[in-house]
Amino acid sequence: MSAELYTTFFGFSERPFTLQPDPDFLFWSEGHKRARTVLEYGIMTHAPLTVVTGEVGAGKTTLIQYLLRTLEQRATIGLISNAQGGRGDLLHWVLYSLGLKTEPGDDYISMFQRFQDFVIEEYAEGRHVVLIIDEAQNLSIEALEELRMFTNINSGKDELLQLILVGQPELRQLVSAPALSQFAQRVTASYHLKGLDATSTRDYIRHRLMHVGGTGDEISIFAIKAIYEETRGVPRLINKLCDLALVYAASVERRAVGIDLIRELLSDGLFVTTQETQDVFQLVNPVKVPLSKAAE
Repeated sequence: MSAELYTTFFGFSERPFTLQPDPDFLFWSEGHKRARTVLEYGIMTHAPLTVVTGEVGAGKTTLIQYLLRTLEQRATIGLISNAQGGRGDLLHWVLYSLGLKTEPGDDYISMFQRFQDFVIEEYAEGRHVVLIIDEAQNLSIEALEELRMFTNINSGKDELLQLILVGQPELRQLVSAPALSQFAQRVTASYHLKGLDATSTRDYIRHRLMHVGGTGDEISIFAIKAIYEETRGVPRLINKLCDLALVYAASVERRAVGIDLIRELLSDGLFVTTQETQDVFQLVNPVKVPLSKAAE
């Protein structure tokens, strides 16, 4: 049975556990609330540099999409994803994100002048420019230092340009490098987004089920404990496992996912995590969460 058909079986308006980031489904765990507060603080105070990190699948991109919605009327936003390369390449990404054209013969100085003029013009119109760099752990030390130099456009007490860096935990280590001490000094606020705890995992699953018209009980509490044990509260992994579980349940016309069905799904090898992810789980919580012996 396809994933689309299980929505009809359970009476859902849409799939509750897709892997695509969707701000409409955003669940405000304590960690996500704090990350949002840090981002909003950075925006309100016109902080030159704000850094948010988190494990793969922790919900960082969904937070960015939420931020884009709230900033739409207040700032000019450039969103850069997966930017890589050396000096000058990053500036190309920045200009592209802001809708500014570049010519094949442009040198670095002319491109930077175009960028600076744009930021100043926006400020004159009562708007400030916010650059959001997603997957910022992929940037080199040279590129991060280049970003720091961009903040020199700011002058006096007015901040014309804000940078928000979002990335995986390696970004924290990168920013802490001795070569980036000046960069780190300009970071006004930072936050590391962790996975959900057991209680938040339960609330997250029920939230998504009810958001699409379910009762919240389509996945039993004992099944949820098994899901938390397997995913360690990483939202993307929770979504993947819950989606598969609902397909399994609908295929045998069961109205609720029990722990036995989760065990069957895992035994069939449909839920796969990388060794790197498993190593992170062991580092965060090396002790297995005990499961109830009950089947439902």
